[in-house]
Amino acid sequence: MARDRAQETAPLFADPNMDFKKEPQTSSCKKLLPFLFFQLLLSLLILAYIRHVWLEPLQQHETCIDKRPSKITILLWSWPFGQSFNFSKCSSLFKVHDCHFTVNRSWYPKADAVIVHHRDACYSRNLPPNPRPPSQLWIWFNLESPSHSPNLGFMDNQFNLTMSYRRDSGIFTPYGWLEVLDHPQNVTVPPKSKLVAWVVSNWNSGSHREQYYEELKKYIKVDVYGQNHLPLPRDKHLSTLSQYKFYLSFENSIHEDYITEKVWKDAFLSMAVPIVMGPPRKNYERFMPPDSFIHVEDFSAQELAAFLQELDKDDLQYQNFFRWRSWLKPVGEIHWGTYYCLACRALQTKTIQYGVVPELSKWFKSV
Repeated sequence: MARDRAQETAPLFADPNMDFKKEPQTSSCKKLLPFLFFQLLLSLLILAYIRHVWLEPLQQHETCIDKRPSKITILLWSWPFGQSFNFSKCSSLFKVHDCHFTVNRSWYPKADAVIVHHRDACYSRNLPPNPRPPSQLWIWFNLESPSHSPNLGFMDNQFNLTMSYRRDSGIFTPYGWLEVLDHPQNVTVPPKSKLVAWVVSNWNSGSHREQYYEELKKYIKVDVYGQNHLPLPRDKHLSTLSQYKFYLSFENSIHEDYITEKVWKDAFLSMAVPIVMGPPRKNYERFMPPDSFIHVEDFSAQELAAFLQELDKDDLQYQNFFRWRSWLKPVGEIHWGTYYCLACRALQTKTIQYGVVPELSKWFKSV
């Protein structure tokens, strides 16, 4: 049955409250030592697997410091979406040298890199002037999906590096990630008084996600927040969603690696189980444990409703979706300053070969 796959979530660790039968002390010690050794070995293997599978994207660039100036100057050709912000201290975030960030274009001749935010240049076609200074890097920055990135062809043969949510970008800037905890922690799921929530900023009745919702609501109640729906003040966002057991993390378009704040912030930070609609399950599993989410591809709308109602009645089964939090911490509150610090880190820790991305539009639309 479709839901069997989601139900079969084996525990990662033995239950510390397990009731062992009393035996003579010597025999008990002999049996306990192999058990403890096995538990230690299992924990080390799990930790190694977590680091390799889910943390690799953010760790793959952390090599030795490249032979670049100790103070790299990065020019933002414009504020993203015209929104100014305070620059972050990259040495605190990623343990690299701090970069000098500026939006003052008088620094253009001296800047080591120029970051151009796609949405602020795709219509005006306002790019830095040519010829560019020797060895200066132009970086194309975009967090939108190809479906919402107009005039991509204009970006061909212009940039040296890509910077996006795609894992194969020159600079990987995801919407969120997982960090390994120094020590395993006990996980307590807060009380939940409501079942399913969904926040929609742009309602499109013809899209797949809205159509799936229309079918789902026939079988289960879904509280919808956003435009023309229930109000959700910005300062009440997470506190409101934290009342729900499940959250519909439905992406506005389907593209590889396009997994947004709908999972990392809305669901994970509110301690709700994300029900995802986006790229295939295997793509999600490259970034997060398979038992941390529910994928709509595993269910029809009616089957999903039945599964959620079953989980609502079975606390133990529901809590299985939180076991991964014993070892992992989600990072989903990402600010603009963090993204630019990821660029700062990459310029120091990656060996960058100077060249131009010839068909950026073809690459970005490829998946």
